[in-house]
Order: sequence, then structure tokens, then C-alpha cells
Amino acid sequence: MKSLTAGDLEDCLMTKVGVRRQQLSQIVEEVQRVVHQLTTEISHQDIRFQAVPYSDTYNGNIKVLSPSRFLVTVPVKGLAGYREAREQRWRYYTLQGTRLSCPLQDPEGLQQWLEVEQFMKSLWQWHEADVNIEGDIVPAKVLQVFRKLVENAIGTCHLSGKVSMLTHHSAVWVAVETATWQVELELVPTVEIPTAWSEKARWPPCLRRWPSRQRVECIKSFGFALLARSQYHWQLSFLQAEQVLLAQLDEDGGCRSRCLQALRQMKEDVWCPGKRPVITSHHLQTVLFWTCEKYPHLKDWRVFSKAFLRLVRELHKCVSQHFLKHYFVRKSNLLRSANSGDLDAVAQRLALFLKNPQISLP
Repeated sequence: MKSLTAGDLEDCLMTKVGVRRQQLSQIVEEVQRVVHQLTTEISHQDIRFQAVPYSDTYNGNIKVLSPSRFLVTVPVKGLAGYREAREQRWRYYTLQGTRLSCPLQDPEGLQQWLEVEQFMKSLWQWHEADVNIEGDIVPAKVLQVFRKLVENAIGTCHLSGKVSMLTHHSAVWVAVETATWQVELELVPTVEIPTAWSEKARWPPCLRRWPSRQRVECIKSFGFALLARSQYHWQLSFLQAEQVLLAQLDEDGGCRSRCLQALRQMKEDVWCPGKRPVITSHHLQTVLFWTCEKYPHLKDWRVFSKAFLRLVRELHKCVSQHFLKHYFVRKSNLLRSANSGDLDAVAQRLALFLKNPQISLP
């Protein structure tokens, strides 16, 4: 271990970032082929699900949360012309078809109900009882249908030696054996809504210098999505909007992107390693967005070492407090369900680093 000069810090971390990028690009390439093959077969078996396209460049349907844990959004088909629900109603149903004496809990934070009548056009299959209860498209029912399709597709595509179902999850997870290491994928049926911006995302608040007003309008034009990840409520997602924000971070010549890459590298190597980390890439980019808002000027992002350590301090604050607001839906805490002990362990490692910034140098 060696104490770092500003130049050492950037050079060493960027070297490691380059190695990681090359390694991950090969893994993503393998995962893409498997996902495309599986979802193409699934789309042939059930018209409600689309194939995830194969892309030679960036694939917006595949989000790398950590080197061995990916989120894959699988678009659904046959729901168009979304509008927000205007009337509130109580739900007394269960997944098993029985009636409750008290209504189901209302959605909170990043969650919402989804009624088939919220779409101006819908395939008749979305009205069927295998996914619909009393007019609601129910994520747990969609996941039941989708899980069977994934299981069948693995066999039909002769991928049993490469892909296996992970059964200890309520969501749909598969393990993929790549040439480098095993990767776990969460395959999530996703309702893409490119024509609207969620009313829950009251963004941006007034008097914010970052991003610019023009950039805000561009980001909002990409809409949002709803992910089937729980029983009754759909989860709001802004993956496309976030990607646009990330892609245009350093148009002024700053070092925000490099800081994020370095932060991710240290998180994976030192602060929060392992197959199922409590802090993911999505948490890190959220910390960056908040820090960009807090420090909107180029002068704060000219010197890598200063900007990087500032970002580490912001991450340490969030992890220590077990509190990280979602960037677009600010009433939602992204660390709410995280294991407290795991967060405390990460906070301790971050504190040690900030006390004496060191990394292993080649």
C-alpha cells in the first residue's frame, strides 16, 4: 500500500478502469447473445413479450449493477397510449383469488398500481386472468407467466448447460456461465412508457443550476418505465433518462465520468466487493447526480483528485446515514431495504480510505 499523489490516484484508478471495461465488454457480449436468444424464443411463444435486441454498441436493456449481477429489462408488447390513473380505489383481492377484509396497502415511493384501462390501446391478452385481476395488470401474475416461458426457452434453445434458473427469488433470476465467470441476471418484464413523464417524479425542483433547462426537457422526453419486480405494485424506472444524463455529463470538459468510473472501481475492489454487493453501480450514479447538482460548476470538476475525494465523502455520508434519495422520485430512499450491517461495514471502509487515501499500486 502506498499513499497517493494526485497523479498516482488518477493514473492507477484509470488503468484499473480500462482493464475492467475490457473484461466486462466481453461478458456483456456473451450475456447479450444469451438474452437475445431466450427472449426471441419467448416472444414466439407469447405475443405479450418482445425480444431484447442485440446491439454492437450500448444495449439500453442491460444494466450492469456489479460485474456478476445484471438487470435485464424485457419489454412487453400490446400496451400503448398510457395515461395516469385519475380515480383511486381500494383493492381487496389476493393472488390466490380470495377476498380480503382490509384493502391492500397503497403503493409508496417508486411503486404504483397499473390498470389495463390506463392504456388507450391494449391487446386482449392483457385482459386475461393469467395476468389481470379486477382490471389490474398484476406484476406477480406477469412474473408467473414469464418464469414458465423462461424455463421453457432455456430447454428449447438448448442452453441448459449454460443457463440455469435461480429459484430462491420471487423475481425471475437466471445464472449464466460465461467464459470469465458466472453472472446472475434478473430478467424483468417492463412496460416502456416513452410518451409521458411520471407524476411521481417531480423533477427538477426549482432553482437548480444542473442540469440545464434544455437538458431537462431532453431527458423528460425519454419517458419512464414500469418494472414487474414485486407482488401487486409496479416499480418506476428511469434507466433511459439516467443514461442520457450520464452520456452528457462532461460536455464542459469536466471529470465527472472519470470520477464515477474510479468510484465504481474502488467500490468493487475494496469497499464493497462480492457477488451480491449492498451498494451497486446504480447507487453510485445516484450519488454522482446529487453531487453534480450540489456542485454544478466546471471549476468543481477540473481537478480529478479533489472531485473524486469529494464524491467519496458524499458516498460515505449516504451509506453512514443509510439514506440515499432516488434522483427523480425524491421521496424514495434507495437504501431503505439494504442490510444495515452491510452498510455499516462499507461506511467503515470508506471512512478508513478518507482518513488516509491509499490503494494498491502496481
